[in-house]
Amino acid sequence: MTIQRPNAHVHFGVFFQGVNHTTVWSDPQSGSQIDFETFRHMVTVAERGLFDAFFLGEGLRLREQEGKILDLDIAGRPDAIAQLSALAGITEHIGLVATQNTTYNEPGDLARRLAGLDILSDGRAGWNAVTTDNAWTGENFRRGGFLDHELRYERADQFIRTARTLWDAWADDAIATSASSEFWADNTAVQRVSKSTSQFDVELDSTLPRSRQGHPVIFQAGDSPTGRDFAAANADVIFSRHGTNFDEALTFANDIRKRLRAAGRPEDDIKILPGTQIVLAENAAEVEEKERWVREGQFTGPTALSLVGLVWGRDLSDLDPDGPLPADDPVARSISGTRGAFRDGKDPVEIARQWRALAEAKNLSLREVAIETTARSGFAGTPGQVADELTRWVREGATDGFNISPYIVPGGLDEIVDWLVPELQERGAYRTEYTETTLRGHLGLRESLSRRRVDGTEISAAG
Repeated sequence: MTIQRPNAHVHFGVFFQGVNHTTVWSDPQSGSQIDFETFRHMVTVAERGLFDAFFLGEGLRLREQEGKILDLDIAGRPDAIAQLSALAGITEHIGLVATQNTTYNEPGDLARRLAGLDILSDGRAGWNAVTTDNAWTGENFRRGGFLDHELRYERADQFIRTARTLWDAWADDAIATSASSEFWADNTAVQRVSKSTSQFDVELDSTLPRSRQGHPVIFQAGDSPTGRDFAAANADVIFSRHGTNFDEALTFANDIRKRLRAAGRPEDDIKILPGTQIVLAENAAEVEEKERWVREGQFTGPTALSLVGLVWGRDLSDLDPDGPLPADDPVARSISGTRGAFRDGKDPVEIARQWRALAEAKNLSLREVAIETTARSGFAGTPGQVADELTRWVREGATDGFNISPYIVPGGLDEIVDWLVPELQERGAYRTEYTETTLRGHLGLRESLSRRRVDGTEISAAG
């Protein structure tokens, strides 16, 4: 069911992934994934384009295949909070969102570091709270091991609630506003936090007051039923994977609205920003060629052999990626959990049968099969065509905006800011200036859930 929002604006974030193979790293225009200049270029272009947020991914361990570090990946993920703190000093408006794991952090420490980013940026911090339940990542930590799958969201829920308690420990008027005050801070206005749950035992004094936006904005990216319920109970924003197909995005959005109502929240209480890729060409005749160039850059020969090797269960690096699929059948064996999504739990022999039929019908090489069978992500077209489509998505309630993963770094946002943003503005579907000063304000979010009511009255949405 669509909903009509004729005056709604498209919200944009940029997602700097770090580790991935979808960034065209082999192109001469591609830059470093770790140099500060790369981050500086992207965040300043995004701010020039009036984006809501700059979003950093997190990877606690490099991906592997056949027991070896996967050298086909881009590997570049500096500590998000350190990187965003640096970016706070060269930006004025754009939100700064750090992906941080609730499994391998502790609330007392992480809440303090996120509060520090929020204060340094003057109320522009966000936290993408993610979970991990695998032993592969846990091996990087002294205690090792992993959480039982059913406990990962239990821990995440307790983590966020504990963090909010710590952020609320300072009263709004705790700090003196005048040099003539007797004390810098009223020591009775800072409450000690004592919290004992199945996952945490916390007793401490919060060391930082709230920022101007109150709390960092909470993002969440889980898509399972449990993840959606967790978001409905805790999140301000959902970073979804439904950023390509309108009907799928609308179904997801309607489901989230239903879960919000069940959780006792207004159905517009969460902003949905799916991850997506946008490929633009100046005229329609160039769109297909530009999209093909991007896809071929994302699926180099070695990358295609690596991905198809996940189905065949063996190293295919001796084959020609522009030749046929392997003649032998796949080997039934387990593969690294870090790269299993390409097979997605399906029978590899059946996948091979389907791929051979596709290759024969369309005369495709191994590399072309890898490209053909990987779902296309996002939007491709002229700036006007893409602007029309994004506006439709937002104004018919499928989403509130998009978290864009550029296909090339650091220059992948330039065309979007220079070509697409003006088209959206012409349609009245995008801001023409920043009218708020915090990330919560940019997104039009209400107060944090733990501060939602004042004297029993619901606080209205900001912005």
